[in-house]
Amino acid sequence: MNKFNEIFLDLEKKIVGNEYPSGTLLPSESQLIQIYGVSRETIRKALNLLTNAGYIQKKQGKGSIVLDLNRFDFPISGLTSFKELQDAQHIPSKTVVCELNEISVDEQISKLTQWKIGTPVWKLVRQRFIDGEAVILDIDYLLKEVIQELPHEKAEESIYKYFETELGLEIGYAQKEIIVEPINQQDQELLTLHDDENIVVVRSLVYLEDTHCFEYTESRHRLDKFRFVDFARRRKSL
Repeated sequence: MNKFNEIFLDLEKKIVGNEYPSGTLLPSESQLIQIYGVSRETIRKALNLLTNAGYIQKKQGKGSIVLDLNRFDFPISGLTSFKELQDAQHIPSKTVVCELNEISVDEQISKLTQWKIGTPVWKLVRQRFIDGEAVILDIDYLLKEVIQELPHEKAEESIYKYFETELGLEIGYAQKEIIVEPINQQDQELLTLHDDENIVVVRSLVYLEDTHCFEYTESRHRLDKFRFVDFARRRKSL
């Protein structure tokens, strides 16, 4: 076995065994070189394996931070509400509605959705708390011509359940974009951040079965609480 693999397995064992608890720093590269008696290149290969396996996150100027192993799987390809995800994975969470107002589509939202400027929409902003910390910020824009009423108590639960069971809507599919962005002022105000500099952003255009786009949503996730997962099947070339 390569030396960097041995070091990876040893550090993995110590992280899983809570010798290096989540939120703490691993020893520096220089310290690891002394501990294991190897080159810097070997240490960096071991740290890369830990990063790829989701055990650590490297932060410039700080070092390698141990991530929380109790993260939750967030499906990429599925169209699943947070409430459904919470129920399926038994996530102890709470939703707080920060904003629920009727506004008009501006130029920026129009470019993203192709909705006409001035069209009435609901703007819904919600914090998702896990273990007492705000780790997701959901920002939704919903066409008022489709969603004529959006009660506050429904917004605290699953809006998709409300749409489908009470409004009789048939939600079809979504187009998603997943990127990592620097945190912004709103993130700083509404999320519990621990020296985070970046955040995972999932932007979605959601369509009814009749291909009518009725929702634009931006879901901003703290990096250390979720794994974005998918299932992919190989298709043989012809």
